[in-house]
Amino acid sequence: MDVNFRHDRLKKNHPEVFKMKRLIFQVAVGTPNKLYELCIKSVAEYCKKYQIEHIVLREPKLRIRPDINRTGRSKQAVSRLGYLPIYEKENAFEYLRTHDQVCIVDSDIYIKAIAPNIFDLLPSDCSFGGVIERQMPLTKKYFNKIRKYSKNAFKNLTDVNWKWNTNGAEFFNMGLMLMNKNISWYLKNETPKQFLSRPEFKDFVDGVGFYKWSTDQMLLNWWVKTEKMAVKHLDWKWNALYTAVEDNKLKEAYFVHFFLKDLLPNKGEEIESLLKKING
Repeated sequence: MDVNFRHDRLKKNHPEVFKMKRLIFQVAVGTPNKLYELCIKSVAEYCKKYQIEHIVLREPKLRIRPDINRTGRSKQAVSRLGYLPIYEKENAFEYLRTHDQVCIVDSDIYIKAIAPNIFDLLPSDCSFGGVIERQMPLTKKYFNKIRKYSKNAFKNLTDVNWKWNTNGAEFFNMGLMLMNKNISWYLKNETPKQFLSRPEFKDFVDGVGFYKWSTDQMLLNWWVKTEKMAVKHLDWKWNALYTAVEDNKLKEAYFVHFFLKDLLPNKGEEIESLLKKING
């Protein structure tokens, strides 16, 4: 019997053998709030719809802490928490050992019921996918903001090509990170903690000099560029920044990112009005 024929018949009769193992990973450490829990619920429903595994980290594991003697970050904030919560997202890297694809979704991202399966968008020859911030249909005010952010965040990182244009640097908003298993090659068999402890990342983590405002976004964008990874630029609809994207575009989005919760009316507690606005 022809080998290809046998393969096709096996795939038809036993599709579970060929099913990709996919995971959406989220972090929700600290005190829960109404908006974040609504967003996490929307992700859970999305995962159920597409048979995607869903993990929400509720307690910190990495507890990455900057060197208090050299950090430019707020020492009071570091002392109060004892660690940097933003780096807990990198726990997701551990699951690349057991899964074909992993997507990190911030806990302030709401997924609409109309959203297609995001995992189908990442070609097998790409390692990473995300949304380039300057490619979003942003307001004039926010375009001005990312120009300034780009200058402060990336102008000193001259060893990679940021493809500067009038709207600043080419960088991914790391609230949404889509990865194929082949990104593991760049992780070099390291644990998440070992990865974040690399010497070349120390200034990012410690917040030295112009890194003092950095989150994992600066570090990861620089890492992706440095490694010259094959990447997929996803459409803005997969990470629409609420209040940054033009209001009349929000109803077209699949994933809505409430990234500035504290600036929302009643700090995002007016759920019904937010949902009405994004759904049109």
